[in-house]
Amino acid sequence: MLWAVRIPTRGSSPDMMPIQFLQPILLVSAIIALLAPIPRGAGLGLLVASYGVAFLTGQLGSPSLITVALLLLAAYAVSARHSNPARYLGHGLFLGLTIALSLHWMPGFNNWRLIGPERLTPDAVPFTMYLNLDKPLSGLWLLLVLPWLRPRYTLGQLPIGLAGAGVAVLLSLPVALDAGITAWSPKWPASSGLWLANNLLIVTAMEEVVFRGYIQCGLSHCLRGWRHGGWIALVLSSAVFGMAHFAGGWPWVLLAGLAGLAYGCAFRFGGLPAAIIAHFGLNAAHFFLFVYPMLQAGT
Repeated sequence: MLWAVRIPTRGSSPDMMPIQFLQPILLVSAIIALLAPIPRGAGLGLLVASYGVAFLTGQLGSPSLITVALLLLAAYAVSARHSNPARYLGHGLFLGLTIALSLHWMPGFNNWRLIGPERLTPDAVPFTMYLNLDKPLSGLWLLLVLPWLRPRYTLGQLPIGLAGAGVAVLLSLPVALDAGITAWSPKWPASSGLWLANNLLIVTAMEEVVFRGYIQCGLSHCLRGWRHGGWIALVLSSAVFGMAHFAGGWPWVLLAGLAGLAYGCAFRFGGLPAAIIAHFGLNAAHFFLFVYPMLQAGT
């Protein structure tokens, strides 16, 4: 059978069978559908199909059903039919799952390695990119369960997002250059197209749904009675975004926090699409114009 392949581990890169190429196409289509102003049912159907194919091909193991069950429980708890305590517990469960999924702690997710490890430039540390099926679940859950998070689009969001990308570059890259984390290195790697699609939709868009759409917007709602509550929420969500990068060490926490301030401003003035543009703009500038992901120690 087409899906009779060995189950991969996070460090493996087995040959992909024809049916497996359908899975990322379905996943990307699901994300686009959930970000588009169309009924959620289309995105849900594509998402179920994508993860169904992943289950058949071994990208998902039976333990991943634990995560699915817990996400469904969280969705049930936060529904408007329940009391405030139940909703709070649901949001707490979702936040706990988001942390676990972002750190790849939940079992049963055998993410395919799509790129690497390879050095994009001779002075860079080896770069590896996975088709993650665990981390995007948080953003997908939000778009399905909290429809008010789904973006609305206007032409004015493009210049706001581009301005946010410029501010993010000015805030973070000089610090990274001064700290010796990266260096000027223009390039166009052979894997650029794959990186662009993965980073825009599966990484950047889903992160912005969580950190700006959910956390910053949620904090703004909680602090709506405070003077400058919206700006406080922006700073707090940027700090949380920075701490989410603690695995890279304190320099990456600082850099992500600074960039988060720019993304937060783009979100405040242009909504989720502007924040996605700002975030993706910085990532693309880093990837194409500087050493990526970072300089090798001693170079």
